[in-house]
Amino acid sequence: MPSLRNLTPQQNHYPPFVMLLYLFITCFPFILFLNSLSSLKPLQQWATDLRLLSLCFWKDLSIFSKNNNNTLFNNIKFPRKLHLVNKMMSVSMMTLNSKVENVVEEQEGGGGTCEMLLSVLDLPELTLECILEKLPPSGLCSMAGVCSSLRDRCMSDHLWEKHMKHKWGNIIGHAAYREWQWYMASRQDSTNLRQSKQRVWMRLISLVRSFSWSRTTKVVDDDDACKQRSSSLRVDSIMSWYLALETGRFWFPAQVYNRENGHVGFMLSCYDAELSYDAPTDTFQARYPPHGRRAVAIETCVPWERLRAPPVDTLPHDLLVSDCLNELHPGDHIEIQWRRNKEFPYGWWYGVVGHLDTCDGNENYCRCHSNEILVLEFNQYTPGSRWRTTTINRKEHREEGNEADGFYGGIRKINSEEEISKWKRLWPVEVLE
Repeated sequence: MPSLRNLTPQQNHYPPFVMLLYLFITCFPFILFLNSLSSLKPLQQWATDLRLLSLCFWKDLSIFSKNNNNTLFNNIKFPRKLHLVNKMMSVSMMTLNSKVENVVEEQEGGGGTCEMLLSVLDLPELTLECILEKLPPSGLCSMAGVCSSLRDRCMSDHLWEKHMKHKWGNIIGHAAYREWQWYMASRQDSTNLRQSKQRVWMRLISLVRSFSWSRTTKVVDDDDACKQRSSSLRVDSIMSWYLALETGRFWFPAQVYNRENGHVGFMLSCYDAELSYDAPTDTFQARYPPHGRRAVAIETCVPWERLRAPPVDTLPHDLLVSDCLNELHPGDHIEIQWRRNKEFPYGWWYGVVGHLDTCDGNENYCRCHSNEILVLEFNQYTPGSRWRTTTINRKEHREEGNEADGFYGGIRKINSEEEISKWKRLWPVEVLE
């Protein structure tokens, strides 16, 4: 059959089935070519030849379609989308044609085989690093399962540190980090104990079957392979910590505002608890320490808005040593420790510094800040309530109170506007009695 590019427009009169056969010949190798790119595997040599041959046919077809005005292609009305695909294919074919020509030139010059194998690892280091930084945690986990090289990159701490800070930074504090270190140490000890038992059994098996040196070698190799697979994800990595939090396997210490679903007895307070994340509901389960004879209280569906990292590194039953008492002035916002009795853990309660009874509140004549007696007001309670105000001594304050009114502990001054606005958003709708 003569070449299409040598025919004049008057000679380009082929039967329709010939043109359809021509289309099939030209499209089929191109489909194989796209399939090779999607699977990232080199094609067989015959498919490679057809792929290169299809480029020549497409070039002939483009010339033929330009010169022929009365052929089958002009009589068919293609949809608009097909015309758009045709334009996109033309641009793609121009790019692929240049790439194939370069590969063919290299093949002719070096005498090697023509293979096109695309890989993300062929990207420059900076480009690949930028791509990995843009991936979400789920994307990094998926990329880590591709190959060992990507696994090491996707498990690096500098990639997961950003995700850790973005999602967990507001509720993870020093106490949670210490708890995680103890958790890792316990897991490492159990892993070492399990591996030591496995090694003991392996040694016994190797002694019993010492006559088979090859068998012993295989057992040792299998043991090393198990160690390598188990150590693929470092226990002390940030990725491991992130996944332990995300899956809810790790219970960490934090504090909960208005505990027990906003019970009236805990309004505008913040108590320590152990938390576990529930990914399907995007909420937390909280376990509060026992109060005297009361068992551990459990609260479910705790939202993010009611959580915070402990602002001070103090255990729930320990008294905070106050270092801000001499700096407090009327109108300052504070948090104070309070507990029902000596057996209860402390909770943090929100309040403000008030004026003495002998002061009218005039700023020009107020001397409350220089008085030894410090007045604390809890305005969420109605005036006249026994919980409305309390007084402490600036110089001799330790833990003050009794079994009837509870015990007041250490005080911390709130300097952050964000913390103050947080407490105001939690303000009860009605005044408490």
